Amino acid sequence: MSALAVLIALGPLTGLAVALAGARARLAGLAQVTGALVAFGCALALLVELDGHPPLAGWDGFLYVDPLGGFFAMTVAGVTLLAALGSVGYVCAEEDSGGFSGFQVRLYYAFFGLFASLMLAALETGNLGLLFVLVEASTLASAALVGIEGRSRSLEAAWKYVIISSLGVTIALAGTLFLFYSGSALHLGSNLGLTWPYLFAHAHALAPQPLRLAFLLAVVGYGTKVGLAPMHTWLPDAHAEAPSPASAMLSAALLNAGMYAIIRFLAIAHARLGGTYPRAVLLSFGFASIAIGALFMVRRGPAGGPGGRPPGIQSKRLFAYSSVEHMGIIAVALGFGGTLGLYGALLQMLNHALAKSVLFLSSGDVSLRYKTREASQVSGLLAAVPVTGGALLLASFAVLGSPPFGLFLSELTIVRAGFASASPVFPLLLLFLLGLAFVAFARTTAGMVTGRPPDQLASPYRGKAVAVSSVAPLVLGLAALLVLGLWIPVGLDTVLRHSIAVIG
Repeated sequence: MSALAVLIALGPLTGLAVALAGARARLAGLAQVTGALVAFGCALALLVELDGHPPLAGWDGFLYVDPLGGFFAMTVAGVTLLAALGSVGYVCAEEDSGGFSGFQVRLYYAFFGLFASLMLAALETGNLGLLFVLVEASTLASAALVGIEGRSRSLEAAWKYVIISSLGVTIALAGTLFLFYSGSALHLGSNLGLTWPYLFAHAHALAPQPLRLAFLLAVVGYGTKVGLAPMHTWLPDAHAEAPSPASAMLSAALLNAGMYAIIRFLAIAHARLGGTYPRAVLLSFGFASIAIGALFMVRRGPAGGPGGRPPGIQSKRLFAYSSVEHMGIIAVALGFGGTLGLYGALLQMLNHALAKSVLFLSSGDVSLRYKTREASQVSGLLAAVPVTGGALLLASFAVLGSPPFGLFLSELTIVRAGFASASPVFPLLLLFLLGLAFVAFARTTAGMVTGRPPDQLASPYRGKAVAVSSVAPLVLGLAALLVLGLWIPVGLDTVLRHSIAVIG
Protein backbone atom coordinates (compact mmCIF):
# COMPACT_ATOMS: atom_id res chain seq x y z
CA MET A 1 0.00 0.00 0.00
CA SER A 2 2.90 2.37 0.55
CA ALA A 3 3.62 2.31 -3.18
CA LEU A 4 0.04 3.40 -3.91
CA ALA A 5 0.35 6.30 -1.47
CA VAL A 6 3.58 7.43 -3.08
CA LEU A 7 2.09 7.23 -6.57
CA ILE A 8 -0.90 9.30 -5.48
CA ALA A 9 1.37 12.14 -4.39
CA LEU A 10 3.88 11.86 -7.26
CA GLY A 11 1.45 11.25 -10.12
CA PRO A 12 0.61 14.94 -10.78
CA LEU A 13 4.32 15.76 -11.04
CA THR A 14 4.37 14.32 -14.57
CA GLY A 15 3.03 17.64 -15.79
CA LEU A 16 5.83 19.47 -14.00
CA ALA A 17 8.49 17.16 -15.47
CA VAL A 18 7.23 17.51 -19.05
CA ALA A 19 6.78 21.26 -18.68
CA LEU A 20 10.34 21.70 -17.42
CA ALA A 21 11.50 19.70 -20.44
CA GLY A 22 10.03 22.43 -22.65
CA ALA A 23 6.87 20.72 -23.93
CA ARG A 24 4.14 22.81 -25.55
CA ALA A 25 0.56 23.00 -24.28
CA ARG A 26 -0.83 19.86 -25.93
CA LEU A 27 1.95 17.50 -24.83
CA ALA A 28 2.19 19.01 -21.35
CA GLY A 29 -1.57 18.78 -20.99
CA LEU A 30 -1.59 15.13 -22.03
CA ALA A 31 1.16 14.36 -19.51
CA GLN A 32 -0.76 16.17 -16.77
CA VAL A 33 -3.94 14.22 -17.53
CA THR A 34 -1.99 10.95 -17.46
CA GLY A 35 -0.43 11.77 -14.10
CA ALA A 36 -3.78 12.85 -12.65
CA LEU A 37 -5.38 9.63 -13.90
CA VAL A 38 -2.64 7.60 -12.19
CA ALA A 39 -3.19 9.50 -8.93
CA PHE A 40 -6.96 9.00 -9.06
CA GLY A 41 -6.68 5.32 -9.90
CA CYS A 42 -4.22 4.74 -7.08
CA ALA A 43 -6.46 6.66 -4.66
CA LEU A 44 -9.36 4.35 -5.50
CA ALA A 45 -7.12 1.29 -5.21
CA LEU A 46 -5.84 2.47 -1.81
CA LEU A 47 -9.38 2.88 -0.51
CA VAL A 48 -10.14 -0.69 -1.58
CA GLU A 49 -7.00 -1.92 0.16
CA LEU A 50 -7.91 -0.06 3.37
CA ASP A 51 -11.35 -1.67 3.56
CA GLY A 52 -11.26 -4.01 6.54
CA HIS A 53 -7.54 -3.41 7.16
CA PRO A 54 -5.62 -1.20 9.61
CA PRO A 55 -4.56 2.27 8.43
CA LEU A 56 -1.44 2.58 6.34
CA ALA A 57 1.33 3.81 8.65
CA GLY A 58 5.08 4.15 8.21
CA TRP A 59 8.12 6.37 8.21
CA ASP A 60 7.83 7.13 11.93
CA GLY A 61 4.33 8.58 11.55
CA PHE A 62 5.10 10.83 8.59
CA LEU A 63 3.09 8.48 6.36
CA TYR A 64 -0.41 7.73 7.60
CA VAL A 65 -3.55 7.05 5.57
CA ASP A 66 -6.81 5.92 7.15
CA PRO A 67 -10.28 5.88 5.52
CA LEU A 68 -10.73 9.62 6.20
CA GLY A 69 -7.43 10.54 4.54
CA GLY A 70 -8.17 8.11 1.72
CA PHE A 71 -11.57 9.70 1.12
CA PHE A 72 -10.07 13.19 0.90
CA ALA A 73 -7.25 11.93 -1.34
CA MET A 74 -9.81 10.38 -3.69
CA THR A 75 -11.79 13.64 -3.79
CA VAL A 76 -8.76 15.85 -4.45
CA ALA A 77 -7.35 13.42 -7.03
CA GLY A 78 -10.73 13.36 -8.80
CA VAL A 79 -10.83 17.15 -8.94
CA THR A 80 -7.24 17.19 -10.20
CA LEU A 81 -8.24 14.84 -13.03
CA LEU A 82 -11.20 17.02 -14.04
CA ALA A 83 -9.10 20.20 -13.86
CA ALA A 84 -6.27 18.57 -15.84
CA LEU A 85 -8.72 17.60 -18.58
CA GLY A 86 -10.13 21.13 -18.63
CA SER A 87 -6.63 22.59 -18.70
CA VAL A 88 -5.88 20.93 -22.04
CA GLY A 89 -8.54 22.91 -23.91
CA TYR A 90 -8.14 26.11 -21.90
CA VAL A 91 -4.35 26.39 -22.08
CA CYS A 92 -4.20 25.31 -25.73
CA ALA A 93 -6.76 27.98 -26.63
CA GLU A 94 -4.81 30.60 -24.70
CA GLU A 95 -1.55 29.56 -26.36
CA ASP A 96 -3.09 29.54 -29.85
CA SER A 97 -4.62 32.99 -29.36
CA GLY A 98 -1.43 34.46 -27.91
CA GLY A 99 -2.89 34.87 -24.44
CA PHE A 100 -0.21 32.58 -22.98
CA SER A 101 3.40 32.56 -24.07
CA GLY A 102 5.37 29.33 -24.18
CA PHE A 103 6.96 30.25 -20.86
CA GLN A 104 3.56 30.84 -19.25
CA VAL A 105 2.36 27.45 -20.50
CA ARG A 106 5.35 25.69 -18.94
CA LEU A 107 4.93 27.72 -15.76
CA TYR A 108 1.25 26.80 -15.58
CA TYR A 109 1.77 23.06 -15.82
CA ALA A 110 4.81 23.10 -13.55
CA PHE A 111 2.91 24.78 -10.71
CA PHE A 112 -0.35 22.94 -11.43
CA GLY A 113 1.40 19.61 -10.92
CA LEU A 114 3.31 20.82 -7.87
CA PHE A 115 0.16 22.27 -6.30
CA ALA A 116 -1.78 19.02 -6.74
CA SER A 117 1.11 16.91 -5.48
CA LEU A 118 1.54 18.97 -2.30
CA MET A 119 -2.16 18.80 -1.47
CA LEU A 120 -2.28 15.04 -1.96
CA ALA A 121 0.84 14.60 0.17
CA ALA A 122 -0.76 16.68 2.94
CA LEU A 123 -3.63 14.20 3.07
CA GLU A 124 -1.25 11.27 3.53
CA THR A 125 0.71 12.32 6.58
CA GLY A 126 -0.04 11.65 10.24
CA ASN A 127 2.32 14.38 11.42
CA LEU A 128 0.61 17.68 12.12
CA GLY A 129 3.87 19.58 11.73
CA LEU A 130 4.45 18.16 8.26
CA LEU A 131 0.80 18.89 7.46
CA PHE A 132 1.47 22.56 8.21
CA VAL A 133 4.58 22.57 6.00
CA LEU A 134 2.77 20.98 3.05
CA VAL A 135 -0.25 23.28 3.33
CA GLU A 136 2.01 26.34 3.40
CA ALA A 137 3.99 25.05 0.41
CA SER A 138 0.74 24.53 -1.50
CA THR A 139 -0.04 28.21 -0.87
CA LEU A 140 3.13 29.29 -2.65
CA ALA A 141 2.58 26.90 -5.56
CA SER A 142 -1.03 27.95 -6.08
CA ALA A 143 -0.18 31.66 -5.78
CA ALA A 144 1.89 31.33 -8.95
CA LEU A 145 -1.22 30.02 -10.73
CA VAL A 146 -3.31 32.95 -9.49
CA GLY A 147 -0.90 35.52 -10.90
CA ILE A 148 0.21 33.65 -14.01
CA GLU A 149 -1.60 35.93 -16.46
CA GLY A 150 0.63 38.81 -15.34
CA ARG A 151 -2.11 41.45 -15.29
CA SER A 152 -2.14 44.01 -12.47
CA ARG A 153 -5.34 42.60 -10.98
CA SER A 154 -4.10 39.00 -11.06
CA LEU A 155 -0.76 39.95 -9.49
CA GLU A 156 -2.56 41.92 -6.79
CA ALA A 157 -4.83 38.93 -6.11
CA ALA A 158 -1.80 36.62 -5.91
CA TRP A 159 -0.02 38.82 -3.38
CA LYS A 160 -3.20 39.22 -1.34
CA TYR A 161 -3.62 35.45 -1.37
CA VAL A 162 -0.04 34.80 -0.25
CA ILE A 163 -0.12 37.36 2.57
CA ILE A 164 -3.51 36.41 4.03
CA SER A 165 -3.10 32.66 3.59
CA SER A 166 0.41 32.66 5.02
CA LEU A 167 -0.77 34.63 8.03
CA GLY A 168 -3.60 32.14 8.47
CA VAL A 169 -1.33 29.13 8.25
CA THR A 170 1.02 30.79 10.76
CA ILE A 171 -1.92 30.99 13.16
CA ALA A 172 -2.55 27.30 12.45
CA LEU A 173 1.10 26.65 13.38
CA ALA A 174 0.46 28.34 16.71
CA GLY A 175 -2.50 26.02 17.18
CA THR A 176 -0.28 23.04 16.41
CA LEU A 177 2.22 24.19 19.02
CA PHE A 178 -0.48 24.60 21.65
CA LEU A 179 -1.72 21.10 20.83
CA PHE A 180 1.82 19.84 21.35
CA TYR A 181 1.98 21.73 24.65
CA SER A 182 -1.34 20.21 25.79
CA GLY A 183 0.29 16.79 25.53
CA SER A 184 3.39 17.68 27.53
CA ALA A 185 2.22 15.42 30.38
CA LEU A 186 2.60 12.42 28.07
CA HIS A 187 6.42 12.84 28.05
CA LEU A 188 6.56 11.90 24.37
CA GLY A 189 9.77 11.16 22.55
CA SER A 190 10.68 11.44 18.90
CA ASN A 191 7.91 13.09 16.87
CA LEU A 192 4.94 11.41 18.62
CA GLY A 193 3.87 14.72 20.14
CA LEU A 194 2.83 15.91 16.69
CA THR A 195 1.45 12.63 15.38
CA TRP A 196 -2.30 12.77 14.96
CA PRO A 197 -3.12 9.07 15.62
CA TYR A 198 -1.15 9.03 18.89
CA LEU A 199 -2.63 12.31 20.14
CA PHE A 200 -6.13 11.08 19.30
CA ALA A 201 -5.56 7.78 21.13
CA HIS A 202 -4.25 9.63 24.22
CA ALA A 203 -6.66 12.58 24.08
CA HIS A 204 -7.85 11.88 27.62
CA ALA A 205 -4.42 12.92 28.95
CA LEU A 206 -4.27 16.26 27.10
CA ALA A 207 -4.52 19.48 29.11
CA PRO A 208 -7.93 21.04 28.34
CA GLN A 209 -7.10 24.76 28.43
CA PRO A 210 -4.28 24.74 25.82
CA LEU A 211 -6.33 22.26 23.78
CA ARG A 212 -9.23 24.74 23.62
CA LEU A 213 -6.88 27.42 22.37
CA ALA A 214 -5.25 24.98 19.93
CA PHE A 215 -8.60 24.10 18.38
CA LEU A 216 -9.68 27.73 18.07
CA LEU A 217 -6.38 28.73 16.45
CA ALA A 218 -6.59 25.76 14.09
CA VAL A 219 -10.09 26.74 12.97
CA VAL A 220 -8.98 30.35 12.43
CA GLY A 221 -5.70 29.38 10.74
CA TYR A 222 -6.79 26.55 8.50
CA GLY A 223 -10.16 28.28 8.17
CA THR A 224 -8.29 31.01 6.32
CA LYS A 225 -7.32 28.41 3.70
CA VAL A 226 -10.88 27.10 3.71
CA GLY A 227 -12.38 30.56 3.23
CA LEU A 228 -14.41 30.71 6.44
CA ALA A 229 -15.59 34.22 7.29
CA PRO A 230 -14.18 36.61 8.26
CA MET A 231 -10.88 35.15 6.95
CA HIS A 232 -12.31 34.71 3.43
CA THR A 233 -11.21 38.00 1.88
CA TRP A 234 -8.48 36.50 -0.33
CA LEU A 235 -10.80 33.95 -1.88
CA PRO A 236 -13.01 36.00 -4.27
CA ASP A 237 -10.03 37.80 -5.81
CA ALA A 238 -7.89 34.68 -6.21
CA HIS A 239 -10.70 32.58 -7.70
CA ALA A 240 -11.73 35.38 -10.03
CA GLU A 241 -8.26 36.14 -11.41
CA ALA A 242 -6.76 32.64 -11.73
CA PRO A 243 -7.17 30.66 -14.98
CA SER A 244 -10.44 28.76 -14.74
CA PRO A 245 -8.95 25.24 -14.28
CA ALA A 246 -6.76 26.64 -11.50
CA SER A 247 -9.86 28.23 -9.94
CA ALA A 248 -11.46 24.78 -9.96
CA MET A 249 -8.45 23.42 -8.07
CA LEU A 250 -8.59 26.26 -5.54
CA SER A 251 -12.31 25.90 -4.87
CA ALA A 252 -12.79 22.15 -5.17
CA ALA A 253 -9.46 20.81 -3.88
CA LEU A 254 -7.60 23.37 -1.75
CA LEU A 255 -10.61 24.23 0.40
CA ASN A 256 -11.23 20.54 1.09
CA ALA A 257 -7.60 20.05 2.11
CA GLY A 258 -7.93 22.90 4.62
CA MET A 259 -11.16 21.43 5.99
CA TYR A 260 -9.40 18.08 6.38
CA ALA A 261 -6.90 19.70 8.75
CA ILE A 262 -9.74 21.22 10.80
CA ILE A 263 -11.43 17.81 11.06
CA ARG A 264 -8.23 16.28 12.44
CA PHE A 265 -8.11 18.91 15.20
CA LEU A 266 -11.86 18.51 15.77
CA ALA A 267 -11.48 14.78 16.41
CA ILE A 268 -8.85 15.37 19.10
CA ALA A 269 -10.74 18.27 20.69
CA HIS A 270 -14.02 16.37 20.75
CA ALA A 271 -12.40 13.33 22.35
CA ARG A 272 -11.07 15.42 25.27
CA LEU A 273 -13.40 18.42 25.58
CA GLY A 274 -16.71 16.91 24.54
CA GLY A 275 -18.99 18.41 21.94
CA THR A 276 -20.07 21.75 23.44
CA TYR A 277 -16.98 23.89 22.81
CA PRO A 278 -16.08 22.60 19.32
CA ARG A 279 -19.77 22.88 18.37
CA ALA A 280 -19.94 26.55 19.41
CA VAL A 281 -16.79 27.44 17.47
CA LEU A 282 -17.83 25.65 14.28
CA LEU A 283 -21.42 26.92 14.30
CA SER A 284 -20.22 30.50 14.82
CA PHE A 285 -17.79 30.47 11.91
CA GLY A 286 -20.11 28.34 9.79
CA PHE A 287 -23.19 30.55 9.99
CA ALA A 288 -21.07 33.69 9.55
CA SER A 289 -19.65 32.21 6.34
CA ILE A 290 -23.05 31.18 4.97
CA ALA A 291 -24.50 34.62 5.69
CA ILE A 292 -21.59 36.56 4.18
CA GLY A 293 -21.43 34.30 1.12
CA ALA A 294 -25.16 34.68 0.48
CA LEU A 295 -25.18 38.45 1.03
CA PHE A 296 -22.25 39.03 -1.32
CA MET A 297 -24.01 36.96 -3.96
CA VAL A 298 -26.98 39.30 -3.60
CA ARG A 299 -24.75 42.36 -4.04
CA ARG A 300 -24.69 43.83 -7.52
CA GLY A 301 -21.59 45.07 -9.31
CA PRO A 302 -21.06 48.28 -11.27
CA ALA A 303 -21.43 47.01 -14.82
CA GLY A 304 -24.72 47.02 -16.69
CA GLY A 305 -25.94 44.04 -18.65
CA PRO A 306 -27.11 43.76 -22.25
CA GLY A 307 -30.73 44.26 -23.13
CA GLY A 308 -31.44 46.39 -20.10
CA ARG A 309 -30.50 43.63 -17.65
CA PRO A 310 -29.57 44.81 -14.15
CA PRO A 311 -25.90 45.11 -13.27
CA GLY A 312 -24.09 42.02 -12.04
CA ILE A 313 -20.77 40.65 -10.83
CA GLN A 314 -18.06 38.59 -12.40
CA SER A 315 -19.24 34.99 -12.74
CA LYS A 316 -16.15 33.47 -11.12
CA ARG A 317 -16.43 35.89 -8.20
CA LEU A 318 -20.02 34.74 -7.77
CA PHE A 319 -18.83 31.12 -7.71
CA ALA A 320 -16.17 32.08 -5.17
CA TYR A 321 -18.74 33.52 -2.75
CA SER A 322 -20.73 30.34 -3.26
CA SER A 323 -17.64 28.44 -2.08
CA VAL A 324 -17.54 30.58 1.08
CA GLU A 325 -21.18 29.69 1.65
CA HIS A 326 -20.63 25.96 1.12
CA MET A 327 -17.60 25.82 3.40
CA GLY A 328 -19.84 27.41 6.01
CA ILE A 329 -22.45 24.70 5.43
CA ILE A 330 -19.78 22.04 5.99
CA ALA A 331 -18.60 23.77 9.20
CA VAL A 332 -22.21 23.89 10.43
CA ALA A 333 -22.63 20.18 9.64
CA LEU A 334 -19.50 19.39 11.65
CA GLY A 335 -20.91 21.52 14.45
CA PHE A 336 -24.20 19.61 14.41
CA GLY A 337 -22.12 16.45 14.75
CA GLY A 338 -23.45 12.96 15.20
CA THR A 339 -23.54 10.36 12.47
CA LEU A 340 -25.91 12.41 10.30
CA GLY A 341 -23.91 15.62 10.65
CA LEU A 342 -20.55 14.04 9.87
CA TYR A 343 -21.99 11.94 7.04
CA GLY A 344 -23.62 15.01 5.53
CA ALA A 345 -20.44 17.07 5.87
CA LEU A 346 -18.27 14.51 4.07
CA LEU A 347 -20.86 13.97 1.35
CA GLN A 348 -21.22 17.74 0.95
CA MET A 349 -17.46 18.08 0.42
CA LEU A 350 -17.49 15.51 -2.38
CA ASN A 351 -20.57 16.92 -4.10
CA HIS A 352 -19.41 20.51 -3.77
CA ALA A 353 -16.02 19.61 -5.26
CA LEU A 354 -17.70 18.07 -8.32
CA ALA A 355 -20.18 20.91 -8.80
CA LYS A 356 -17.58 23.67 -8.47
CA SER A 357 -15.24 21.87 -10.87
CA VAL A 358 -17.98 21.91 -13.52
CA LEU A 359 -18.90 25.54 -12.81
CA PHE A 360 -15.38 26.92 -13.01
CA LEU A 361 -14.42 24.84 -16.05
CA SER A 362 -17.56 25.88 -17.90
CA SER A 363 -16.90 29.51 -16.96
CA GLY A 364 -13.47 29.12 -18.57
CA ASP A 365 -15.08 28.07 -21.84
CA VAL A 366 -17.48 31.02 -21.58
CA SER A 367 -14.68 33.54 -20.99
CA LEU A 368 -12.73 32.20 -23.98
CA ARG A 369 -15.75 32.51 -26.28
CA TYR A 370 -17.26 35.77 -25.02
CA LYS A 371 -13.92 37.47 -24.22
CA THR A 372 -15.24 38.58 -20.82
CA ARG A 373 -15.61 37.29 -17.28
CA GLU A 374 -18.48 39.61 -16.41
CA ALA A 375 -21.73 37.70 -15.94
CA SER A 376 -23.77 40.69 -17.08
CA GLN A 377 -22.01 40.66 -20.46
CA VAL A 378 -22.93 37.03 -21.20
CA SER A 379 -26.31 35.94 -22.55
CA GLY A 380 -27.82 33.23 -24.74
CA LEU A 381 -25.42 30.48 -23.70
CA LEU A 382 -27.97 27.72 -24.22
CA ALA A 383 -28.59 28.83 -27.78
CA ALA A 384 -25.00 29.72 -28.69
CA VAL A 385 -23.10 26.89 -26.94
CA PRO A 386 -25.64 24.25 -25.85
CA VAL A 387 -23.18 21.91 -24.11
CA THR A 388 -21.43 24.59 -22.07
CA GLY A 389 -24.67 26.47 -21.42
CA GLY A 390 -26.42 23.30 -20.33
CA ALA A 391 -23.51 22.31 -18.09
CA LEU A 392 -23.45 25.75 -16.47
CA LEU A 393 -27.19 25.69 -15.87
CA LEU A 394 -27.26 22.14 -14.48
CA ALA A 395 -24.18 22.71 -12.30
CA SER A 396 -25.82 25.89 -10.96
CA PHE A 397 -28.92 23.95 -9.94
CA ALA A 398 -26.66 21.25 -8.47
CA VAL A 399 -24.61 23.66 -6.36
CA LEU A 400 -27.84 25.25 -5.12
CA GLY A 401 -28.96 21.92 -3.71
CA SER A 402 -31.69 21.13 -6.23
CA PRO A 403 -32.80 17.54 -6.81
CA PRO A 404 -31.89 15.15 -8.33
CA PHE A 405 -28.24 16.13 -7.80
CA GLY A 406 -26.00 15.01 -4.96
CA LEU A 407 -25.94 18.31 -3.07
CA PHE A 408 -29.68 18.03 -2.44
CA LEU A 409 -29.10 14.75 -0.62
CA SER A 410 -26.13 16.01 1.39
CA GLU A 411 -27.83 19.27 2.43
CA LEU A 412 -31.00 17.37 3.35
CA THR A 413 -28.86 15.12 5.56
CA ILE A 414 -27.28 18.17 7.22
CA VAL A 415 -30.67 19.77 7.91
CA ARG A 416 -31.89 16.48 9.41
CA ALA A 417 -28.78 16.43 11.61
CA GLY A 418 -29.62 19.93 12.81
CA PHE A 419 -33.14 19.00 13.82
CA ALA A 420 -31.87 15.83 15.51
CA SER A 421 -29.08 17.45 17.51
CA ALA A 422 -30.28 20.80 18.76
CA SER A 423 -32.91 23.49 18.81
CA PRO A 424 -34.81 23.92 15.53
CA VAL A 425 -33.55 27.52 15.36
CA PHE A 426 -30.24 26.51 13.76
CA PRO A 427 -31.60 24.29 10.97
CA LEU A 428 -34.37 26.82 10.24
CA LEU A 429 -31.77 29.59 9.99
CA LEU A 430 -29.75 27.35 7.68
CA LEU A 431 -32.79 26.79 5.44
CA PHE A 432 -33.45 30.55 5.28
CA LEU A 433 -29.86 31.33 4.27
CA LEU A 434 -29.89 28.54 1.67
CA GLY A 435 -33.03 30.04 0.17
CA LEU A 436 -31.41 33.49 0.03
CA ALA A 437 -28.34 32.04 -1.70
CA PHE A 438 -30.56 30.15 -4.16
CA VAL A 439 -32.30 33.31 -5.34
CA ALA A 440 -29.10 35.37 -5.54
CA PHE A 441 -27.11 32.73 -7.43
CA ALA A 442 -29.87 31.57 -9.77
CA ARG A 443 -30.86 35.00 -11.03
CA THR A 444 -27.30 35.66 -12.23
CA THR A 445 -26.65 32.31 -13.91
CA ALA A 446 -30.15 32.27 -15.43
CA GLY A 447 -29.36 35.56 -17.15
CA MET A 448 -26.21 34.05 -18.62
CA VAL A 449 -27.86 31.01 -20.20
CA THR A 450 -31.04 32.70 -21.45
CA GLY A 451 -31.62 35.67 -23.71
CA ARG A 452 -30.30 36.49 -27.15
CA PRO A 453 -26.89 35.08 -28.10
CA PRO A 454 -24.23 37.16 -29.87
CA ASP A 455 -24.44 37.29 -33.65
CA GLN A 456 -20.99 35.74 -34.10
CA LEU A 457 -19.30 33.45 -31.61
CA ALA A 458 -16.21 31.63 -32.86
CA SER A 459 -14.84 28.50 -31.23
CA PRO A 460 -11.53 29.17 -29.43
CA TYR A 461 -10.31 25.58 -29.94
CA ARG A 462 -8.18 24.30 -32.79
CA GLY A 463 -8.69 20.61 -33.36
CA LYS A 464 -11.41 18.18 -32.35
CA ALA A 465 -9.38 16.56 -29.57
CA VAL A 466 -8.82 19.90 -27.84
CA ALA A 467 -12.52 20.75 -28.11
CA VAL A 468 -13.50 17.36 -26.66
CA SER A 469 -11.11 17.84 -23.74
CA SER A 470 -13.01 21.00 -22.79
CA VAL A 471 -16.33 19.15 -22.75
CA ALA A 472 -15.27 15.85 -21.15
CA PRO A 473 -14.83 17.10 -17.54
CA LEU A 474 -18.20 18.86 -17.68
CA VAL A 475 -19.98 15.67 -18.69
CA LEU A 476 -18.07 13.52 -16.20
CA GLY A 477 -18.68 15.90 -13.31
CA LEU A 478 -22.40 16.26 -14.01
CA ALA A 479 -22.79 12.50 -14.40
CA ALA A 480 -21.15 11.92 -11.02
CA LEU A 481 -23.39 14.55 -9.39
CA LEU A 482 -26.48 12.92 -10.84
CA VAL A 483 -25.43 9.44 -9.69
CA LEU A 484 -24.71 10.68 -6.17
CA GLY A 485 -28.12 12.34 -6.07
CA LEU A 486 -29.94 9.14 -7.00
CA TRP A 487 -27.76 6.45 -5.47
CA ILE A 488 -24.78 6.29 -3.13
CA PRO A 489 -22.61 3.31 -4.14
CA VAL A 490 -22.07 0.74 -1.42
CA GLY A 491 -18.30 1.27 -1.54
CA LEU A 492 -18.65 5.02 -1.02
CA ASP A 493 -21.13 4.54 1.81
CA THR A 494 -18.66 2.18 3.50
CA VAL A 495 -15.82 4.68 3.14
CA LEU A 496 -17.97 7.46 4.61
CA ARG A 497 -18.99 5.34 7.58
CA HIS A 498 -15.42 4.26 8.25
CA SER A 499 -14.34 7.92 8.04
CA ILE A 500 -16.96 8.87 10.62
CA ALA A 501 -15.60 6.15 12.92
CA VAL A 502 -12.12 7.66 12.53
CA ILE A 503 -13.37 11.12 13.53
CA GLY A 504 -15.10 9.62 16.54
